Amino acid sequence: IRRTVKPLVSEGLLAKVHGGITLPDAGREPPFQNRMLENAEAKRRIAERVASLVSNGDSLMLDCGSTTAFVARALSQHSSLTVVTNSAEIARTLATNTSNRVFMAGGELRSDDTAALGPEALTFARQFRVRHAILSIGAMEIDGSLMVYHLAEAEFSRSVIDQAEQVIVAADASKFGRPSLVRICGPERMDVLVTDRRPPTALADSLTAAGARIEVAD
Repeated sequence: IRRTVKPLVSEGLLAKVHGGITLPDAGREPPFQNRMLENAEAKRRIAERVASLVSNGDSLMLDCGSTTAFVARALSQHSSLTVVTNSAEIARTLATNTSNRVFMAGGELRSDDTAALGPEALTFARQFRVRHAILSIGAMEIDGSLMVYHLAEAEFSRSVIDQAEQVIVAADASKFGRPSLVRICGPERMDVLVTDRRPPTALADSLTAAGARIEVAD
């Protein structure tokens, strides 16, 4: 039973609960620590590919998310980065390198993932202009729309997109076609999708038509 259930949980088709399994709640995101364990190898490969797109000395914004937390770890060998984030986890990871400059958005911190959200975080992010915006998402619809579970996250992601020269979305294949609640934007606002498997044909066609580049992490 465990062998059967494990891949279904990894793909987001089932949710594991104490003593059993259940269908996932499309309107609710799993806890952050659970998401750090889901598809961890795929997220690690994606993070390494994203890190290869960043040069020493670059400026970047990262939103809160398990995949961007993996990206922060993959960037640990880079130097002289200027980083803007609303994630205390990401800020802590990259601030340990003394050559980096790390700016942490203010606002109310969520207890689950210690992310700062709200009007203060939006005002803070809009003060910067960076080379890369690196986003993690809750889901990607077949038309290429980027989705999350919380309105405040979508608002912060949109503010990050507006301040960046290049927008990189890091998302494993379990996000393709998964139900979610709040739309961030359409695929035309994304420059690069970094994922672990080629998207379904309809989604890949939507992304290509919108001018987005697809990179599959080996």
